[in-house]
Amino acid sequence: MKIIRFDELKAVPWKNGLGITRELAVEPPGASMDTFAWRVSIADVDTASPFSTFAGIDRTIVLLEGDGFTMVLDGEREHALTTPCAPFAFPGEATVDVRLAGGATRDFNLMVRRGMGAARLTVLHGPGEFEGVAIAYIAEGNGTADGEPVTKGDSIFDAGRLTLTANTQAIAIHL
Repeated sequence: MKIIRFDELKAVPWKNGLGITRELAVEPPGASMDTFAWRVSIADVDTASPFSTFAGIDRTIVLLEGDGFTMVLDGEREHALTTPCAPFAFPGEATVDVRLAGGATRDFNLMVRRGMGAARLTVLHGPGEFEGVAIAYIAEGNGTADGEPVTKGDSIFDAGRLTLTANTQAIAIHL
């Protein structure tokens, strides 16, 4: 089991250079944007800039902090990503423009290459105990991972048991 604190994550530019992201995990390890099977990251959105496109990728995004934003997909369909911990799935090849609902936001992202990767995202709600979670990110609250304390912003890898206290929410990646 491994725990990575948020302040240990390295911020790097988005694929399109218009924002920053922090990679939590990628398969295979060290894979590039063109070769990953799946990728988990946290992005900061502080301007109304378009998202990077990822052809052949299924994306799921979850608001973590801030007022959120409205996503305009392919100039037609709108989705308001304004409720924390409410996942939204969309195709990576979609053209996505963003209108901020307020100030800067932070979101959690899962990207899975079609036909290559197998990963799914769920939101866990405390209080509760959870087993078999490959990756978990504490979005709100706290708990323990194999007896070690975890709190908001922590990423947990390969915990045998994740225990969440009341009012805690975690994003789980199942592989």
